[in-house]
Amino acid sequence: MTKPIKTIFVGTPEFSVPYLQGLLADPDFLVTGVITQPDKPSGRKQTLTPSPIKLLAQANNLTIWQPEKLRQDESIVAALRNSGAVLMVVVAYGQIIPQSILDLFPLGAINVHPSLLPKYRGASPIQNTILNGDKVTGVSIMLMDAQMDHGPILAQEITDLDGEETNESLHFKLATTGVPLLLATIKNYLNKSIAPQPQIDSEATFCQMITKEDAKIDWTQSATAIKQKIYAFYPWPATWTMLDGQRFKIFPKVEVLKKSGPAGQIEVNDGQLVIYCGVDALQLQQIQLEGKNRAPAADFIRGYQIKNPILK
Repeated sequence: MTKPIKTIFVGTPEFSVPYLQGLLADPDFLVTGVITQPDKPSGRKQTLTPSPIKLLAQANNLTIWQPEKLRQDESIVAALRNSGAVLMVVVAYGQIIPQSILDLFPLGAINVHPSLLPKYRGASPIQNTILNGDKVTGVSIMLMDAQMDHGPILAQEITDLDGEETNESLHFKLATTGVPLLLATIKNYLNKSIAPQPQIDSEATFCQMITKEDAKIDWTQSATAIKQKIYAFYPWPATWTMLDGQRFKIFPKVEVLKKSGPAGQIEVNDGQLVIYCGVDALQLQQIQLEGKNRAPAADFIRGYQIKNPILK
C-alpha cells in the first residue's frame, strides 16, 4: 500500500474499542471519522454518557457523527460522500446500515462479528454462545450487504471455550484476538490474496436483543442451564430471581452440585448458600439483594434472615 487508506469506523460499545485502536495504530489506515450511537442516560442519575467509541474518537480528534436513526439522516450521506474515505469498518454499531451508505465506499464495508457465521446472526451472539454451552466460537470478518450479518465471509478464527467464560470475559477475549485478524484480512482482501465466500443461508441461526426479563431464572431448569444463563448475562442484565418479595441478583462464579431437592429451595449449610434446581443444585458465591450492595454469599447468610426459603 503506497498511502494510508482513508477509513470511516462505525461502532459503539467497549467491544469495538480495540478494533478502532488497532486501525489508529496501523500506518496503512487513516481513520478520518467515526459513527457511533447517541449519548445514552446511564446510572441511577441517568446522566447522559458518551459511548466508549466516542470517547476514543474525541481523544484522537476524529470527526464524530451520532445520528438517532442512521437510515433517516440524509446529512450523514452527504458528509460521508465528502469525507474522501474509501473504506468503512463496522464493529458492533447497534443500527442497520442502509445500502445507500454502504455504496459510498469504493473498497467496501467490512464488518467484524463475534460468532462463526452463519451461526448466531443478530444482536447477541456471545450471550447465545454461552447460553447454549458451545465448545467453540470465534470471530468472522465479512463484507457487508443490506441484510443483517449476511454478507460473504473474508476470514474466520476459531476460539475454544472451557465453559467458564462470562459475557464480559468472552467479549474481551474476542475483542483481543479479532484485531490482528481484522487488520490482516483487510490487507489480504485489498491485495486480492483472499476471495469472499458466500454464507450458507440454510445453516443460519439468529439471536435477538437481550432484555432484563430474559435474565429471570427458572429454577425448574437444570443447574447447568441456569449456570450458563448466569454467565451469559454477566455483567448485564445480570440474572435475577425473587426472594422474600425482593429482586435477588446472582453473579458468577457458581458451582454445579450433584444434589437433589425442590426446585428453587434454598439450603444454608456450613456458610454455603445452595439452591436446588430442576436437576442438580447451584452453590452461589456472589449475590445482591434489591437495595443492597453486592456481597459474598457467606456475608449475606450472616446478615440476612431468610423468611421464605423458596426462590421464585
